[in-house]
Amino acid sequence: MEKQLLELKQEVEILTQKLADLKKEIGKVIIGQEETVEHLLITFLAGGHALLEGVPGLAKTLMIKTLARTIDLNFKRIQFTPDLMPSDIIGTEILEEDHTTGKKFFEFNKGPIFANIILADEINRTPPKTQAALLEAMQEFEVTYSGKTYELDRPFFILATQNPIEQSGTFPLPEAQQDRFLLYIKIGYPTATEENLILKNTTGSKSEGVKKILTGKEIIRLQELVREIPVSDELIDYVGQVVRSSRPETTNNPYVMEWVSWGAGPRAGQAMILTAKARALQQGRLSVTLDDINHMAFPVLRHRILVNFKAEAEGITADEVTTQILKSTVFA
Repeated sequence: MEKQLLELKQEVEILTQKLADLKKEIGKVIIGQEETVEHLLITFLAGGHALLEGVPGLAKTLMIKTLARTIDLNFKRIQFTPDLMPSDIIGTEILEEDHTTGKKFFEFNKGPIFANIILADEINRTPPKTQAALLEAMQEFEVTYSGKTYELDRPFFILATQNPIEQSGTFPLPEAQQDRFLLYIKIGYPTATEENLILKNTTGSKSEGVKKILTGKEIIRLQELVREIPVSDELIDYVGQVVRSSRPETTNNPYVMEWVSWGAGPRAGQAMILTAKARALQQGRLSVTLDDINHMAFPVLRHRILVNFKAEAEGITADEVTTQILKSTVFA
């Protein structure tokens, strides 16, 4: 038993060092945004998908492309536009001819969804019908076309971006689809020091290249290790309290009752625990702390707590509601 534990610790040390090396590679291209990169890696470790929101020019697309270049996996970018069709994502059948027999038949031509890392760029620019083409892939890791099901290669991640400013010609994601994203990551402006570095490093002739650090097999092993990290019953009870406190029907928190229309479902609790495990592993720990849970509560809950019209008028966000919930929840 002690030998197995020692081997496990050694494996964790090797893999977490690779994660640290991966961050350094990304840092060659992306200046600042450490928390965003951390949350993207947590998404990978937990085996989920992420939705990134930020104003134009904050390197959302570049960040995802750089991350994809540091991992030895197949990467595809899909630019979402109003005229994008589901078949442009999933694929379509094309008429082929057998040159030996002369018989014609339909062959399924796979679309860009058949990759390991998908960048769904500006996902809210395409109509709901096309957005829905991602649902089965995100949840079941497979797609169905003409009654036949095709499995997707693992690991499989969808990293979607959206712009919070331009609302003209956009189609907000339905709550059910937002819930499929493990994390909702908001990207802010860089600090003054970071912005000066960005201006200096990106306006010259020299460009930094990145090398591949992780393989698909290593990511799958990391996902297995995340699942093996224990969580105490007290922390599980705490997560359950937080999730139930977000629902006006099951809480006595006056802040939630006043400002929230709909609270988070059970998937939020699962996401909070799984991402807290991933955060612990990323930092080389084999145990989850209360700080891990509280830190991950914000990107987990901000798209699962729906504030009412009154809250929107007052400028109260889901993050502020989450802050109040965490303050009022007792960890025994």
